[in-house]
Amino acid sequence: MSAVLVTVATVVALLLAVLGAASTLARRRIGPAHLVGAGLLEAVLLVQAALAAVRLAGGYRPADTPTFVSYLAGVVLVPVAGVLWARTEPTRWAGTIVAVAGLVVAIMGWRLLQLWEAAGA
Repeated sequence: MSAVLVTVATVVALLLAVLGAASTLARRRIGPAHLVGAGLLEAVLLVQAALAAVRLAGGYRPADTPTFVSYLAGVVLVPVAGVLWARTEPTRWAGTIVAVAGLVVAIMGWRLLQLWEAAGA
């Protein structure tokens, strides 16, 4: 896990959350900007997951490995699930779904870093 990538993911996730909230307040559905933001967020999360997988395969073990792996798998799925759900939402609330997904990713990213750094504790 990289604190730099967690920070980048958090910034992108929070920008996505703001964009989603703005869509809701403007009473509009999500558009291409939301999809690009979610795609960028997903790319950062996949890079982070790949780095963590390489370290895990190399023998590094966080203090609570099952929880870490669960969070890692979950955080990668949240933006995808959020966008898929938002795309099926015919009302202005699609932006709220994207915003919540962004906030969830921001929180989960820092929890993942905590779990990763707790090794040997």
